[in-house]
Amino acid sequence: MKLLGFNFTKIDIEKLSEKTENLKINSNIDISDISEVKQSMLKSKETIISVKFSYKINYNPDYAKISLGGNLIVSLEPKTAKDILKEWQDNNKIPDDFKVPVFNLILKKSNVKALSLEEEMNLPLHMPMPKVGKKNKDNNSKKE
Repeated sequence: MKLLGFNFTKIDIEKLSEKTENLKINSNIDISDISEVKQSMLKSKETIISVKFSYKINYNPDYAKISLGGNLIVSLEPKTAKDILKEWQDNNKIPDDFKVPVFNLILKKSNVKALSLEEEMNLPLHMPMPKVGKKNKDNNSKKE
């Protein structure tokens, strides 16, 4: 699978409250469509597929929400693409060997965008950031 393009078509963030106690942060990816891209510009033996997605982060109870939407374009071997398209059209399901790399691409791009938006809106980050700790002299373990 080769990534040919990725773009956001929707970016929405809203802070609903100032109360941060008992905050739970959930995220969700939803694939709304998978389709073949008909094109005549590129002479390729591979099939080009578009995947439309939404990525949502909810801060509960009713603190904030982030909603990102977009699509990604990938090229695949024709047989693989045919199997993926058939599974989607018949069952609205995505084969795991395609779903895993697609979800990882969506997470990679969307998490970076969400972290930037969270920083701008002064929201708690939806994922932990790496921390540097100081070594404890007694047992050389990290101290936070």
